[in-house]
Amino acid sequence: MAKPEKHVFVCAQSRPPGHPRGSCAQLGCAAVLQTFAQQFEQGQLHGKFALTSTGCLGACDIGPTVIVYPDAVMYTKVKPEDVGEIISEHLQKGEPVERLKAPAAVWA
Repeated sequence: MAKPEKHVFVCAQSRPPGHPRGSCAQLGCAAVLQTFAQQFEQGQLHGKFALTSTGCLGACDIGPTVIVYPDAVMYTKVKPEDVGEIISEHLQKGEPVERLKAPAAVWA
């Protein structure tokens, strides 16, 4: 397996309904993950980039969350329609999508 240029982690954390922290599952992470997988397949991006579903990334109330490494850029409130922009702008061009970036307080 070739070393990927970037690795995309999509939070797939699920918590029971009514949990005070909420979860990315309740906010639609499955559709985001599926869209990444489809677009990686369509663009033949596997190998160049990696995609992994993960547990909680910490920003549960503003999910679905996505982190791109090694850039350490977190995106919040990601919708399936945002995935193409993340792929074309961030993964392929190296320019993070500013409108989706997590607030700085998330990292505090």
